[in-house]
Amino acid sequence: MSVLSLGLDPYKTQLKNVSEVTMFTLLGFTDNFELQVLLFLLFLTIYIFTLVGNLGLVLLVMVDSRLHNPMYYFLSVLSFLDACYSSVVTPKMLVNFLAENKAISFLGCATQMLFFVTFGTTECFLLAAMAYDRYVAIYNPLLYSVNMSPRVYVPLITSSYVAGILHATLHTTATFRLPFCAANEIRHFFCDIPPLLAISCADTHINQLLLFYFVGSIEIFTILIVLISYGFILLAILKIRSTEGRQKVFSTCASHLTGVSIYHGTILFMYVRPSSSYALDHDMIVSMFYTIVIPMLNPIIYSLRNKDVKEAMKKLVHKQSTFLAL
Repeated sequence: MSVLSLGLDPYKTQLKNVSEVTMFTLLGFTDNFELQVLLFLLFLTIYIFTLVGNLGLVLLVMVDSRLHNPMYYFLSVLSFLDACYSSVVTPKMLVNFLAENKAISFLGCATQMLFFVTFGTTECFLLAAMAYDRYVAIYNPLLYSVNMSPRVYVPLITSSYVAGILHATLHTTATFRLPFCAANEIRHFFCDIPPLLAISCADTHINQLLLFYFVGSIEIFTILIVLISYGFILLAILKIRSTEGRQKVFSTCASHLTGVSIYHGTILFMYVRPSSSYALDHDMIVSMFYTIVIPMLNPIIYSLRNKDVKEAMKKLVHKQSTFLAL
């Protein structure tokens, strides 16, 4: 009995048959085993440093009362995001360096993308909120605790997470509704959107537009908040007469500006450009930078230039040394 005689659409029946991909294969960086072992050791070291640095910073903010203010609450949330952000991608990548079977399930791939985009988008909004926090602290420091009370910073952090979840849900749903036919080899080390669109056997024009416009809109919105905040900060700096006062303000803002510049620069390069310019081999290098290297760098960027954090670290180390000496 034919498909037509049953009253079924042959195209939809064929699409259903070819789209039932249950596993993907993450091809990663290289097939050379010796190089894979070296990369495993390198990225394992980076990952350990990332977890220790970021979770250590979260712990530091929790235990030191001098760091109990909105600026450091934002910093601790950023550190937690970086630890999660890296953990979504790195463990699977490390396993694949040494495993013959580099497969990831359909559900596992979708879950990885959902959490990856959630944490990445949340970080964009959080960096913007941190810029606003710096503006409030510098423009009117006497009213900082009033203008940046829990009624302000808690909704800012919560809304960042909500925006991240909504954005991730949109792209994950749109991507995994596509048929993948027999093509299940992803030329990447994790389930990112562009390499998955590249192996779909359907028209991905709508998905590419969603990626370009939504990521572009988020980038424009968050970067604009950063620029406006720092524009007001610059006006406040110009009113400070003492050189020491200006240097203190610059020192406070320099770490955040460095983090924002690195993070948004790589995001813009990866996602806000024409699909014709995607080169997956080159994009893997860029992806490695913002998924693995930047989360490692953030604790260094935000702690080395921050006097309060350095003093809190010294105090904690001294306490531990005294405890071990007993």
